[in-house]
Amino acid sequence: MVNPDTVKLLKECNSGIKMGISAIEEVLPSVKDEKFKKILNESVKEHKYLGEKTARCLADAGDDGKEPHVIAKGMAWFKTNMMLAIEASDEVAADILTDGCHMGIKSLNRYLNEYREADDEAKKLTEDIIEIEENLAQDIKKYL
Repeated sequence: MVNPDTVKLLKECNSGIKMGISAIEEVLPSVKDEKFKKILNESVKEHKYLGEKTARCLADAGDDGKEPHVIAKGMAWFKTNMMLAIEASDEVAADILTDGCHMGIKSLNRYLNEYREADDEAKKLTEDIIEIEENLAQDIKKYL
């Protein structure tokens, strides 16, 4: 039997990764700088890899994951599209994604603290997701 905290933590990771991929893919068409595009495409690959890993762990636990909350996803989509409609620039894209990274980092750290009984593999996976979010925020700060 899989520890309930493990499943809960993995579900939050699963949902967060989906939000991250969605956000990156939403801004990508408006990014002009080729190096910035390359950073974002690489980040999508990393997110998808960890998303698949998370999905496998959840499947092993008999769970099919968690979709991002509809309201949160809708609000993120609206904010992104409004900001890009006002000014479709690399600066705005970097600003949107940096905010998203920080929100993800904050949420995942909160879940690590909340689901303390999760197994080490789930905690490590969560830390790996936090790390790619931190790296993305660091890599794109030059575009702010």
